[in-house]
Amino acid sequence: MILLGSSSPSTPAIIAPRPRRLRHRTTTPSLPHSRSPHRHLVLASSSPAPTPRPLARAHRPGAVATAAEMVFSVTKKETKPYEGQKPGTSGLRKKVTVFQQPHYLANFVQSTFNALPADQVKGATIVVSGDGRYFSKDAVQIIAKMAAANGVRRVWVGQDSLLSTPAVSAIIRERISADGAKATGAFILTASHNPGGPTEDFGIKYNMGNGGPAPESVTDKIFSNTKTITEYLIAEDLPNVDISVIGVTSFTGPEGPFDVDVFDSATDYIKLMKTIFDFESIKKLLASPKFSFCFDGLHGVAGAYAKRMFVDELGASESSLLNCVPKEDFGGGHPDPNLTYAKELVDRMGLGKTSNVEPPEFGAAADGDADRNMVLGKRFFVTPSDSVAIIAANAVQSIPYFASGLKGVASRSMPTSAALDVVAKNLNLKFFEVPTGWKFFGNLMDAGMCSVCGEESFGTGSDHIREKDGIWAVLAWLSILAYKNKDNLGGDKLVTVEDIVLQHWATYGRHYYTRYDYENVDAEAAKELMANLVKMQSSLSDVNKSIKEIQPTVADVVSADEFEYKDPVDGSVSKHQGIRYLFGDGSRLVFRLSGTGSVGATIRIYIEQYEKDSSKTGRASSDALSPLVDVALKFSKIKEYTGRSAPTVIT
Repeated sequence: MILLGSSSPSTPAIIAPRPRRLRHRTTTPSLPHSRSPHRHLVLASSSPAPTPRPLARAHRPGAVATAAEMVFSVTKKETKPYEGQKPGTSGLRKKVTVFQQPHYLANFVQSTFNALPADQVKGATIVVSGDGRYFSKDAVQIIAKMAAANGVRRVWVGQDSLLSTPAVSAIIRERISADGAKATGAFILTASHNPGGPTEDFGIKYNMGNGGPAPESVTDKIFSNTKTITEYLIAEDLPNVDISVIGVTSFTGPEGPFDVDVFDSATDYIKLMKTIFDFESIKKLLASPKFSFCFDGLHGVAGAYAKRMFVDELGASESSLLNCVPKEDFGGGHPDPNLTYAKELVDRMGLGKTSNVEPPEFGAAADGDADRNMVLGKRFFVTPSDSVAIIAANAVQSIPYFASGLKGVASRSMPTSAALDVVAKNLNLKFFEVPTGWKFFGNLMDAGMCSVCGEESFGTGSDHIREKDGIWAVLAWLSILAYKNKDNLGGDKLVTVEDIVLQHWATYGRHYYTRYDYENVDAEAAKELMANLVKMQSSLSDVNKSIKEIQPTVADVVSADEFEYKDPVDGSVSKHQGIRYLFGDGSRLVFRLSGTGSVGATIRIYIEQYEKDSSKTGRASSDALSPLVDVALKFSKIKEYTGRSAPTVIT
């Protein structure tokens, strides 16, 4: 065994891969208790678990490693609960400094292990990786040691701890180990589109054996456990594994062998995408001198896939990639693919104030963990609500995976515009409106009831996995463009993104749509605002009187409620999912508290105006929505409750 660095308990050694030995269990005199073949628990003090050292550079890429001389022991650590470890719609998100508190991460991880069925922990295979943000590499080592102590058989880690959220879902569903094992779940280390860095955000969530986020029944149990936890298990003497090196590192513990398998982040995911899309048709599109392409990884995990996917596989120029080197702090930026934060791409596509070059025909971006996407045409923005509707409307003709037809179903989150509803009705598809959170789509997919789905928060996907998938959405749009231009690549003018969207509006009507985000507002003030909106729903006549005083031309509210969802698969009920005001002309106002922030509260206001008259679908969105925006801001009294004169972000 090669140990790099000190092997003292306070500074765990780092295992560097070397070829596997045939010997699997020997004693190591320098390590106490290593001769015992039995489970050995050491009741320890509540001192913090050691922080892993920075990892050494790889010595032999692709080598298989062994640490079989090392028989690790299991330590039982005393701990106390932390308040507020409730997983939101996408797991637990807090500041890095919060996660760095003694036992904080360990409490949540042990609470998760305790919430899972025994057969999903003992002898199981789990995935541990994420978007590579600051603290991820430390967290991987801590979770690996805890997995070993809890009897997990093996941990799969993406090289350098990098795996996009959709790739994790694909790996859970598709990857098989040499002995035929599949993963039973995954700890995904991400705060999605939130900033990263030593003083920014970190997050962790657990995905189940179907590849999707843990359902509320599990997250509720995790939260309950965090409130009563008194101890956790960890293999403190297990050396750190060099996760920059592809290969298997094997150990022996009280319950038998334990492996850490570090593998290439992109291979499995690209293999799956090739079963869904016609790569040859996309290559022909990208090779056309009339077509140009741009992709912005925002220094998130998408960069681990971008060159391999777009350049090596599809033939795009490497100069078409922006910010595709993953960084722990996302280059100091905000890895959220919207018109505010993806500024470099917005400028490149001709939508910024400083744009002064001819834009590409197609542009796209992904967020920190690559599950969200933004699609742009030349000087043209595609709203996420329109994007999922257009993909659904064109999927059967354009994407081989759907060639035999959609499974009779489309689905969207409640705040997303009703553009997808109109497509579903036109195509005679069943339709579901679910709460925000991809886990609700997962239930429908597992039951064969959903093919294409999306959220207005730049999330789009299908039943190929159980997460939204930013790169999948980009490939879907490239497939539609390739199909629309299959007989036109040598013509004078290609069918553009804008052409496709305008034709869609002419066919289905246009849902003018915007979202106002008020981030990091006082949590109590946000709750009071929401409570007042619910209270006002008791009298629609008073509601309409107030609205008419603000904007006499706005239609009457015909119904209002606090959205509640009963899952058609398992019968579970999700309450308090957002406040809706529905107008007689199909317009909507939706108010919702978001669960994706790490501090304070985020209030989201969704404003939607439907226009069926094709002669009126070309108006500027700001003009069409102006009356409803005025109503939303004044009717909700958001300035009075929050003290904010303007939203943080408008999308």
